[in-house]
Amino acid sequence: MFDQCLYFNTTALARVLEREWTKAFKPFGLTPSQAFMLRAILDKPGLLQSELAAGLAISRPTATRSLDGLQKMALIERWSTDRDGRESAVHATERGKSMKADLNAASAEVTKRLKKKLGAAHFDDSVLKMKGIRALLD
Repeated sequence: MFDQCLYFNTTALARVLEREWTKAFKPFGLTPSQAFMLRAILDKPGLLQSELAAGLAISRPTATRSLDGLQKMALIERWSTDRDGRESAVHATERGKSMKADLNAASAEVTKRLKKKLGAAHFDDSVLKMKGIRALLD
């Protein structure tokens, strides 16, 4: 019925992938969104909240809510900056930093499993095409 529907098929795929990433990040007490956000912060310390939201393709209010959760878990801190008085720069705490290798390993394991199921070339091609579609529709 919805074989040619981009919305239905991408949403169904997103649900399947959400389950995979949820299992991967559950041992850390993080949702996939929180884990990807923390990984982005660990990769680029000092990003402004707006830069983080843009990089993750989420709204600023969504980013703020996720950052609030990470801050409550003592994984990140927000520092005021001279660049923009309305926003804070985001940094991982020592506790957050200590999770970096394990978060990256968990993520790599999911990617490895998906590449094995799909084939590396099909996986890479699919990701590239989805990024292209997103860019065209954005």
